[in-house]
Amino acid sequence: MNSRQRPDILFDGSDLTIESVIALAHRRARAHLDAGSGFRERIDRGAAFLDRLLAEDGVIYGVTTGYGDSCQVSVPADQVDSLPRHLYTFHGCGLGEPFGLVESRAILAARLASLARGYSGVRYALLQHLARLLHEDIIPVMPSEGSVGASGDLTPLSYLAAVVEGEREVWYRGQRRPTAEAYRAAGISALPLRPKEGLAIMNGTAAMTGIACLAIGRARYLAQLAARITSLCSLGLKGNDFHFDPRLFATKPHPGQTRAAQWIYSDLQHTDLPRNSDRLQDRYSLRCAPHVIGVLLDTLDFADKLLTVELNSANDNPIIDAEGEHVLHGGHFYGGHVAMAMDSLKTAVANVADLLDRQLAQLVDPKMNHGLPANLSGATAGSRALNHGFKAVQIGCSAWTAEALKGCMPASVFSRSTECHNQDKVSMGTIAARDCQRVLTLSEQVAAGALLAAWQAVQLRLRAGELAPSQLSPAVSDFVQQTGEGFQLVEEDRALEGDLRATCQAIANTGWALYE
Repeated sequence: MNSRQRPDILFDGSDLTIESVIALAHRRARAHLDAGSGFRERIDRGAAFLDRLLAEDGVIYGVTTGYGDSCQVSVPADQVDSLPRHLYTFHGCGLGEPFGLVESRAILAARLASLARGYSGVRYALLQHLARLLHEDIIPVMPSEGSVGASGDLTPLSYLAAVVEGEREVWYRGQRRPTAEAYRAAGISALPLRPKEGLAIMNGTAAMTGIACLAIGRARYLAQLAARITSLCSLGLKGNDFHFDPRLFATKPHPGQTRAAQWIYSDLQHTDLPRNSDRLQDRYSLRCAPHVIGVLLDTLDFADKLLTVELNSANDNPIIDAEGEHVLHGGHFYGGHVAMAMDSLKTAVANVADLLDRQLAQLVDPKMNHGLPANLSGATAGSRALNHGFKAVQIGCSAWTAEALKGCMPASVFSRSTECHNQDKVSMGTIAARDCQRVLTLSEQVAAGALLAAWQAVQLRLRAGELAPSQLSPAVSDFVQQTGEGFQLVEEDRALEGDLRATCQAIANTGWALYE
């Protein structure tokens, strides 16, 4: 999609959706800052109020004082303008791999959304600069490790503050380059930060919030994909579609599980499908699939509400109420809601990975797969002894599932007292969000293995004449056909790493049209 086709996402202080952040992160939309005089004046009013306080020798945290436990240290008037630079400089100690480019765009969008609320005491010129970075795709390189989630995401966001002043590094045209070099190439001038602006950029929840928005988008797609894989597994295992009957789910109407059951039932609502004649009830990984996927869907609705509020909040400190002429000191940088949303979400996601792993275990085991070849091998009788089909894929999925489940330890309970015990209760929200992304990656790998195995199972049933193409619902038929365009039946053993990686990439790109 070229820039002319991409819709604009308006930053004007009104609410931004999680979907908008995701679209900006993937360059499917462009950032557009409100240029109207009303919005500009409302933003600049906060900076002007701070200037008046400074002129009157007012004491303002982080403007005329040191930071954190150093808040009792007064900064001489002739040194106030240097304070933002010192703030981002001493916080330049992040380690670990940098956030990915998509994640970094989401972080920048989240910070811009918060500052556009108009309670941070920054100039309109700063918002213009951040919006231009997004628009031109000049994105700060931010290390992923070093934030405890209060006082906000200080360490990673210090790299954004430094980039505004032309320091450190950015991603520009696909390359990691010094910021000053990228600015020269793009014709951009560095913007010296005014008092409070360094603190306003850094002292908030943008890193954890941006990453969490991406996690929600990935998890929503994974939930739908898990439902479709369940449908294929049910076809491959001659499962019973009455387990997903709407009349059944009307008696226990959790919204998420009802939705998941409807999806699967719509895939399987052909009365002439082959069923288990000797088994009234399928194993839990089929029968209870809507319940497991439903927990993820309901957790997503819960997390969505928390993240939408966080995204559309003034989450720094102090809050500058220019209209009422108040400086309000508090703790809005605390990322507890993000931490709880991400700790909950990663647990629900890992449970879905475990569900798919159990379905795959059924598919490959001749004791449970109702007549399918062992390990789903498509080999002919003459070479069947040599071939092992999906045996190793099932082992790999088991490993990825185990690691995903291990990653479910809640980060939010590991608060650490830091910064001379000023930050003595912290959220760990950024670690929770990073953990959730990792659990999602592992779970998508499990989904990739389960998807290819389920597709193979359906193909084997079709080849044996135990399932006719006409018995597949249109949606399932299209899905099977699309999957087959990039994956060939495993007859003779071959290394499947390339197929798995391609499938993981297709999942990341939401490559299949699913239910919604």
